[in-house]
Amino acid sequence: MTTVTGGTLDHVTPRQPLLFRLGRTAARHRGRFVATWLVLVVLGFATSLGLLGNQSLFDRLESGDIDAPGQAQTGRELLAETGDGGLTVMLRVDGADLSDPALSGTVEDVVSRVEGVDGVGRVDSPMTTAGWPRDPRSLALVADNDPASGSFVVVAETGDDPGGPVQDAVVAELEAAGEELAPYAEETSVGGTGLLVDDIIGQISEDLKRGEGIALPLSLLLMVVVFGGFVAAGMPILGAVAAIAGGLTILLGFSHAIDLDASVVNIVTVMGLALSIDYGLLLVSRFREELAHVAPGVVPHDLTREQVEDAVAGAVATAGRTILFSALVVGISLSGLMLFEAPIMRAIGAAGVSVVVVALVVALTLVPALCALGAKRLGRRQGAEHAPDEGVFSRLAAVGQRRPGLTTFASVAVLLFLAVPALDLRLNTSGVELLPAHAEQRVFFEALEEDFPALAAPTVTVVAQATPGEVAAWVPELEMIDGVTRVDPPRDLGPIPRGVEATGADPDGPGLVSVAVHTEGGAMDDAARETAATLRDAGPGFPTWTTGQAASLQDFTDAVWDGAPWAALWIGGATFVLLFLLTGSVVIPLKALVLNVVSLGASLGVTVWVFQWGNLESLLAFDSAGGIESVIPLLVLAFGFGLSMDYEIFLLARIIELHEQGHDDDTAVRLGLQRSGRIITSAALIMVIVFAGFAAGDMLVIKQTGLALAVAVALDATIVRMVIVPATMTMLGRWNWWAPGWMKRIHARWGVSEHSSPLVRQPAP
Repeated sequence: MTTVTGGTLDHVTPRQPLLFRLGRTAARHRGRFVATWLVLVVLGFATSLGLLGNQSLFDRLESGDIDAPGQAQTGRELLAETGDGGLTVMLRVDGADLSDPALSGTVEDVVSRVEGVDGVGRVDSPMTTAGWPRDPRSLALVADNDPASGSFVVVAETGDDPGGPVQDAVVAELEAAGEELAPYAEETSVGGTGLLVDDIIGQISEDLKRGEGIALPLSLLLMVVVFGGFVAAGMPILGAVAAIAGGLTILLGFSHAIDLDASVVNIVTVMGLALSIDYGLLLVSRFREELAHVAPGVVPHDLTREQVEDAVAGAVATAGRTILFSALVVGISLSGLMLFEAPIMRAIGAAGVSVVVVALVVALTLVPALCALGAKRLGRRQGAEHAPDEGVFSRLAAVGQRRPGLTTFASVAVLLFLAVPALDLRLNTSGVELLPAHAEQRVFFEALEEDFPALAAPTVTVVAQATPGEVAAWVPELEMIDGVTRVDPPRDLGPIPRGVEATGADPDGPGLVSVAVHTEGGAMDDAARETAATLRDAGPGFPTWTTGQAASLQDFTDAVWDGAPWAALWIGGATFVLLFLLTGSVVIPLKALVLNVVSLGASLGVTVWVFQWGNLESLLAFDSAGGIESVIPLLVLAFGFGLSMDYEIFLLARIIELHEQGHDDDTAVRLGLQRSGRIITSAALIMVIVFAGFAAGDMLVIKQTGLALAVAVALDATIVRMVIVPATMTMLGRWNWWAPGWMKRIHARWGVSEHSSPLVRQPAP
């Protein structure tokens, strides 16, 4: 506490709260704090982008099936270990005369050169296949199995390292071969599974740049309006830049410990960006409010160093505590992802928690130092912190308080209506569909699938430990499954690898045999899903492992259902405890949990309505894949839950502060909404801008994530926070603060008991 002696602040408490002291330290040593962060930011960007001679973050990313431990993962590992699941690079030649001897001679030279590349496996072409042009194996490499089509491919196996030196060398050879074949053909193109992965990772990088390019300028413009000046508006933006640098550096570190999917970068970076702006907005706004308290009527240029330090310390002690609780809730929400077996969920959870920590540290150290550094340049214009006791938000609260029951019922009904499409949720794990329709590799593979049906990748592959004869005898049963169009002849893979843990395998049994199964439609259509489910449960009398996109999705879904109860218990329980420590109530945490579930269901319903049902395709520039990417529901629930609780804490902190000052419940709610409404709506609008910026990207999973979180934030900051919360708090009255006696004693011992600023408000001159 502080008292006023002789017109100055006299600190009589021997030991101030920790956050108060942290704020004063950041203000007192502002130059050192800012300089340290500047060095860290430069090093962070340089390291993560590979400018120091190291491998960049984007060079270490991967892209593949979203899966979890199970049959699909085991089957894929067995195929890779036996050399049957490697990557390929293809040269496609169109408009050629396949009977031209000169063409055949040139193709033979190309195949010979590619075979000479160190690390290359088989290299196939029609002209170098025995029995050309009558053998079916050679015709499989010709469009429509007809030499008259004038199109063929050369296929080279390049191992299992996308973007590696073997792939690069083969691509260079085939691109050079395309120039050699130009006199004999109308067009040549190069594609491959590794190049597809490279395209996806490259698109991630482009979407990241585009999202930041949209979000940062628009956020700055909005904050200029909110704060009434560039200096105050720039402080949260600088904090966000620091958080992005820290987030990318952390992700680079994680990429050395775990396999990091390309989509993780955008998802985690956008969260760090949004949270940093959110926290910076709250802290800067509270700093200006505290500045008006400790130096009323003093123009910024005349502020003393002590007044600035007091204002920064008071802001960190109040808004900083709110930010700390918010970061804990968001971190807990994301840590729940680490309870799932799917590696990508654990990666997102671990990286997300780390980025939240970075955003928190930025908000409690860099932003306060920037506030102190720029205090005398704030100008005299008033911003969001100067909210009168009567205004739009207080009137909105008053309307809901007049008929709280009806208001609550109508608002919840709207959210439930929006959530209805979520009942039709269909999960996907897309391949080439992740890329925009015009992407080079997507065009290549879609044309390849249409013109070279014999080369089409199987939708389901079964790896069996049996003799070739036993598997061949089983094939007729596979051909009888509904939706199966053809089954390729079994391939002998040799002895079972010793390094792969395959449940059900007999180390001393026969070798492995693979069977490629083709079904109607694509890899995510009903026929593929039903066939994969049938084969997973098949009992042919020998061990089998079913793999493919549909099988991977089934394993992922099973893992999610297994981990969901534990994740929900951890997130809900920990959030309840934190809110109880903040409020001393059991009613408010329970109500917040229920409302968040309803709100997130509504955002998921809107996402299904748009992306699965195909609405707004032209406006958002996407082609519906008939489902939602498998990671989206978990991301929406984890990230969206954390962000929703963010605004809950922002609002509750104000209401409790007013309640402690002697206001009755209804007045505290009305004034709390009025004083925090502009901050909440401004922060929400900035978050919507950030997420919408990433929804403007071309990657389907990033677009879905951006829209889903933008909708979640918009619904929570409007319907839930501005309408339902005031109405329900009015309806419950004193019951809002109820807790059993033994829990009240726990709160008195461990909870937050002082929410107001530790600084005494100075009288205006």
